[in-house]
Amino acid sequence: MARRNAERRAALVDAAIEVLAKEGARGLTFRAVDAEAGVPAGTASNYFANRDDLLTQAGARVYERLQPDEETIARQRAAAPDRETYALLMRETVDRISAFRTGYLALLELRLEATRRPGLRAVLTERVRADVDANVAYHEESGLPGDATAVRLLYLAFNWLIVEQLTLPGVFSEAEREALVTAAVERVVGP
Repeated sequence: MARRNAERRAALVDAAIEVLAKEGARGLTFRAVDAEAGVPAGTASNYFANRDDLLTQAGARVYERLQPDEETIARQRAAAPDRETYALLMRETVDRISAFRTGYLALLELRLEATRRPGLRAVLTERVRADVDANVAYHEESGLPGDATAVRLLYLAFNWLIVEQLTLPGVFSEAEREALVTAAVERVVGP
């Protein structure tokens, strides 16, 4: 029977994200999660049916933590729907995702693990597709320049830029990263 303490479950899932980022999917064990969370051995096994359940919940939690806060969303919605606002929005997005280094690295580990686990692949595919669709819908509602294809192209380009920053941070400086984001928006969206 799975335990229901929501705070403890969240702490265990957050610990799983840290383990994934540090040790990879192969290092994700209930024992490692318990140690990372600083709880007694056996605690994680009381909250998750199995390792697949833990992997799936870790993936969902990363997406929860990557969401902008309400203040950021309100500020973005109040801004002018032009290319400059779009570039600022994209720089903020890349910065926010890059700031949650362990979460993004854990997500990369989950994607790799999904190549071997059809159930996890299905969950991640559904989640990523929903995320892309939500980004396209937000873009269309906001009146920002560009179309759905521009959103998808920027999504793909910025995902790799984030991977580069998190795995090989010396390739591009922070200033270069910001300039690349601005240039990508200008070139993909056009005048």
